Amino acid sequence: MAEAIVELKGVRKSFRSADGAARPVLEGVDFRLAEGEIVALLGQSGSGKSTLLRILAGLIGVDGGGVRYRGQPLYGPARGIAMVFQSFALFPWLTVQQNVELGLEARGVEPAERARRAAAAIALIGLAGFEGALPRELSGGMRQRVGIARALVVEPEVLLMDEAFSALDVLTGERLRDDILQLWDGGAMPTKAMLVVSHNIEEAVLMADRVLIFASDPGRVRAELPIALPRPRDGESLEVRALIDEVYMLMTGADAAERAREEPLHMHLGDRLPDADVGRMEALLEMLVEDDRQGRADLPQLAEEAELTDQELLPLAQALALLGFAQLADADLHLTPLGQRYVEGAHTLRRQLFGQQLLAHVPLAAHIRHSLEQAPSGELPEEPFLHLLSESLDAGEAERVLRTAIEWGRYGEVFEYDFHTGLIHLPEGGEP
Repeated sequence: MAEAIVELKGVRKSFRSADGAARPVLEGVDFRLAEGEIVALLGQSGSGKSTLLRILAGLIGVDGGGVRYRGQPLYGPARGIAMVFQSFALFPWLTVQQNVELGLEARGVEPAERARRAAAAIALIGLAGFEGALPRELSGGMRQRVGIARALVVEPEVLLMDEAFSALDVLTGERLRDDILQLWDGGAMPTKAMLVVSHNIEEAVLMADRVLIFASDPGRVRAELPIALPRPRDGESLEVRALIDEVYMLMTGADAAERAREEPLHMHLGDRLPDADVGRMEALLEMLVEDDRQGRADLPQLAEEAELTDQELLPLAQALALLGFAQLADADLHLTPLGQRYVEGAHTLRRQLFGQQLLAHVPLAAHIRHSLEQAPSGELPEEPFLHLLSESLDAGEAERVLRTAIEWGRYGEVFEYDFHTGLIHLPEGGEP
């Protein structure tokens, strides 16, 4: 077994919610990054992936457990670890050369040596000739190359990449990823290990030696998938497609006993809701009843045909499973009898079924409806519900979850919302 560069054991991390209570983000995380490997980390929003990266980089501490770099406890930033962020994070008034030199300047490297090493990193990443350009003169892909050069110029042992390709268009992201892998496999990079956080399952399978699946609330390693295929890997090969299917299965599957049940997943009042639009949910259900599918579809194939990213498809599928219109099993989406009735129904029936399932399986929606029924005016401000969610979610996620609940509630005629006043109120006509 190769020597571990970074190792986490039993790591716990919490943040304070709006009411001062501790909100667990990571719990019991064991992780080992060894020399010579690329590890990809996949998980839904809120699983703590970015928090884990910042712990590994020494940017934030832990509440429990231990973090070691080269066998020694890690306190603060490690000189041998560098990070590439999703946002390009370049100083717009500095040239490419000056942006890349920043890390070396912070370490006290002499100007001549800074210039030499920065020019070498810029050439390595394919930007020779652009040393004097300003960020506004560069395309998105070129700006991200500058960010990667800035990380590589300090010659890190470990390179952390936080959604480094997700802000780019598909072709640009693929080209940059392929270039990074070519440098890695050719030994041109000073880096000895990489940890890549991604929402893209195919990207993870094409890049990594191991894929870790993170569970959410709190974040923890739920599954690990070794990948022994040599690089470069063909995204259309049967071996790669089989691995993509397996990752989908690991990401969407719960325990075997839970998958076997015919009932939707159980939620608690403060749980996050999948970020799923009603119109797209309906479109997926309608795709399942097409003649060649007969109520069942392979998720990777469905993503391709619906032109959805993994980050878009998985929450939609999870929302349909939550509401009982479909089931997730073995990387497939299955239409339930209720889902079949929904698809065959007219618009009025669809809204009625949606509202009934929402009240039955989303405690937040049921709580909002019950609170409105108890209010003499039949209306309430949104703030108490945001405060409730902020006890278990950060402010941004609490806002998103409430917006999702409101969208679903309005479609199912469970409650209405006035954007001008911020008031949630009962719909005209009473029962959903």
